[in-house]
Amino acid sequence: MRTGNEPITARSPLRLRCALASFGLVWALAGTLLFAAAGHPGWAIACGVLAAVAATDLGLVIRHIRQGPHYQPGRDVPPYEPVKGKKPER
Repeated sequence: MRTGNEPITARSPLRLRCALASFGLVWALAGTLLFAAAGHPGWAIACGVLAAVAATDLGLVIRHIRQGPHYQPGRDVPPYEPVKGKKPER
């Protein structure tokens, strides 16, 4: 059901984002090491930059998860009620 207030009450799937960032970090680090060992410094640098981006994203996601239900409400937090008397904008 669309109520028109989704940008205000949207919930972020931080645990999924954490898993994807971890997956990306592992593969980027593996790529960095393998390309460096194979003698391809350009690709190793590219994978290193990607690993740095994934590590930064992972750090921010973990920070948001630790900040509690304001950023990642659990199943015990009910969804927000729509604003009464206001019609959704189209």
